[in-house]
Amino acid sequence: MSATTATRLHLHTASTRFGSAAARLALPALVVGAGAGVAAVVFRWLIEHATLLFTGHADYAAVSGHPANPWVPWLGPAFVVLAPVVGGLLYGPLIQRFAREARGHGVPEVMFAVSRKGGRIRGSVAVVKALASAICIGAGGSVGREGPIIQIGSALGSTIGRWMRMPEVRLKTLVACGAAGGISATFNAPVAGVFFALELLLRDFTPTSFGAVAIASVTAALIGRAVFGDTAFLHLPVIGGVTPSEYLLFALLGLLAGAIGIGFTRVLYLVEDLCDVRWRATRGPEWLRPVAGGVLLGALLLALPQMYGVGYPVLERGVAGQYALGFLAVLVVGKVLATSLTLGIGGSGGVFAPSLFVGAMTGAAFGEVIGALVPGMHGQIGAFAVVGMAAVFAGSTRAPITAGIMLFELTGDESLILPVVVAVVIATAVSRALSRDTIYTLKLSRRGVDLTDSAPSGPQRTGVSAGVSARPLGAVVTTEASAAHALGMLEDHAGHPVVVVDEDGRFAGVVSARSVGDAVLGDSGSASRPVLDVVADVRPVLASAALEEVVTDVLDADETSGLPVVDAAGRPVGWLGQADVLRALVPVTT
Repeated sequence: MSATTATRLHLHTASTRFGSAAARLALPALVVGAGAGVAAVVFRWLIEHATLLFTGHADYAAVSGHPANPWVPWLGPAFVVLAPVVGGLLYGPLIQRFAREARGHGVPEVMFAVSRKGGRIRGSVAVVKALASAICIGAGGSVGREGPIIQIGSALGSTIGRWMRMPEVRLKTLVACGAAGGISATFNAPVAGVFFALELLLRDFTPTSFGAVAIASVTAALIGRAVFGDTAFLHLPVIGGVTPSEYLLFALLGLLAGAIGIGFTRVLYLVEDLCDVRWRATRGPEWLRPVAGGVLLGALLLALPQMYGVGYPVLERGVAGQYALGFLAVLVVGKVLATSLTLGIGGSGGVFAPSLFVGAMTGAAFGEVIGALVPGMHGQIGAFAVVGMAAVFAGSTRAPITAGIMLFELTGDESLILPVVVAVVIATAVSRALSRDTIYTLKLSRRGVDLTDSAPSGPQRTGVSAGVSARPLGAVVTTEASAAHALGMLEDHAGHPVVVVDEDGRFAGVVSARSVGDAVLGDSGSASRPVLDVVADVRPVLASAALEEVVTDVLDADETSGLPVVDAAGRPVGWLGQADVLRALVPVTT
């Protein structure tokens, strides 16, 4: 066979394989994109109606002043103090009982699922996340809707992929398809949706994954446009031309925005740590935490009602130059604190929109200062605000491609492309210099999960921790539960062992069918016995322990369940079974 013939045969085989892989993913990607688009529509409907229920307005941040809730007019503006409390009473138990991974801002959980779980996300997460986040935002939680819809779409993609028995590589791609579809339908930004999924989740740009994600993103965008219209969800002013001398100012804004993006990240996790410490001191049940913390959030909303909910109307006013310099600074600090407090008390929502909000107010404030120093540039406040949005987002997430493309899709203003690129690149460089982690990866790093290191390609992955390899936790009951209730949980979860936690959320034992069956079925008076009477003698493993150190323990454990994994505080974070160990130690070929 000649060299030319061999080359042609190789190219034909490669193109056939690529075409076959792309064709197999095209229909599932279309289905996932359509599902994510519909989910985005439903989720926004849930938020709107939850907000209407709690405030009497479709979007409380869009109203002027501090009006009372027409359902309880006698409370006056003070109803905002009670709204987060009532909301926490609803979504707190919902998350605690059905899907703890729905707590927080969602994207880190998706990144972890793609990087360490082979794209496996429980389908119930989509339902719980939608309900919990809608209630949280409607009740005043100062968080975004994009993080939740990313997690909802990803869970949908994972569920469909597992139902179709997709191999791991394609399952991860379908998870990314769901995330891209959620971004696309919510922002009406299909290109940004594609690059968000590829840049942050898959972290690769292979033709097969790009094609599948693009199909899902466009499909979701078409559904979103059919319902919301073919317009950007933000109404931004038309920005004038940018002169060459102004690029130095946009570069300076990029420096400031990168630092603020990292500052936002640090404050977010500092407040979360403070909330953790204070709540452990009270020794209260975890599901009650959003209720107690809701009082603090409500007090902040009473002082600064512009922080209620997502806050896009306030963002638009800031970009339009309707706020004075001092109030813009108040809004930046207020949003950082309100978002951090919402998530710190156990709320559910994203940090995507808050980072855009903080960036817009930062850019507008920067523009006000420049306008005061150079009066001829006072009309450029909108330009600085839009560039600030992209730069702070890039500084906090370190996703410069997504930031640049998204802001272009939102504005459609070609004159801002180069200023955005300049600011985003500098903000990303500043962010990388100030911190190893982003606002998404820091949450995982604190659990001992490092997504910045690629897995070794050898036969054994040394240095992998038990927490990284563990699968989702599953059913959980408190020590206050009865043995009969534990048996019911076993039946609901197909016999998978149930983890028992104390009132502080720390590991207290495991209930298996073997440990509880005889006690409940053989003793007529055992139904009311406390669950601690029937826990199995199981020793958990630490999430920070090297996988090689616990392999023997896992292999000696019950082959159907494995061992529970706990963090440094003794709180259960997952299960580690034989299959999980093999999956972590033996590379998967695709």
